Parts: sequence; structure tokens; C-alpha cells
Amino acid sequence: VQLQASGGGLVHAGGSLRLSCAASGFTLDYYAIGWFRQVPGKEREGVSCISGVDGRSFYSDSVKGRFTSSRDIAKSTVYLQMNSLKPEDTAVYYCATGGFYCSGSRPQVVDHWGQGTLVTVSS
Repeated sequence: VQLQASGGGLVHAGGSLRLSCAASGFTLDYYAIGWFRQVPGKEREGVSCISGVDGRSFYSDSVKGRFTSSRDIAKSTVYLQMNSLKPEDTAVYYCATGGFYCSGSRPQVVDHWGQGTLVTVSS
């Protein structure tokens, strides 16, 4: 199982970015994929989860209405479209998987992590 996140960068507040998480070694139509973010000194926060069972997406309150997750099973890729970005969205973003279902805005089980991609939102 491998996950590779990409798409981070520097953007002004109010701008948009799309992160990608390329998966290999398993099939997206079984496993849930979560997006997490972390800033130094804080716990890793689950911001979005897309269910493996039915493709439904769930979001944390901090990003609801601004972020959208989706998946392309044929490309084995999950996306996180981030709009109306705020400086407080600045973090290293990770994708992760490990189970079939979401528990709120994170997979019920997490046992595989991708490397992070840095998102910086300037004010």
C-alpha cells in the first residue's frame, strides 16, 4: 500500500488549491481515504474523509463548505479541492487510509500514511 500526496504550494488568502493523493497497492472502491493536516506543535487534524463503501465525503467543521473531496477510481486518485483558503489553513497535508468507513472526518482506521505536502496561505 502506497499513498503519494501532491499539489501543495503557496497561495494568497481567498485562493484555491487542489491536492491529489495517488494510491497504489489497493483499490479505492473499498478503502476510505482521509485528508489530515498538521501544524508544528499541534495534533494532526482530520479534515476530510471519503468512504470506500459509497464514496460519500465527510468534513470537519473547520473546512466544511470550502473543501471538497472526490475520487477517480480509474486513476486510483483522491482529490481535495480547497477553496476560499485562509491563513489558518496553512499546514502540511497528508492523505491516509486503513479501513472501509469514515468516522466523522477521518477514516475509522488509519494504518497507512502518505508523505505530506505543504500548503501555505498568505494573508
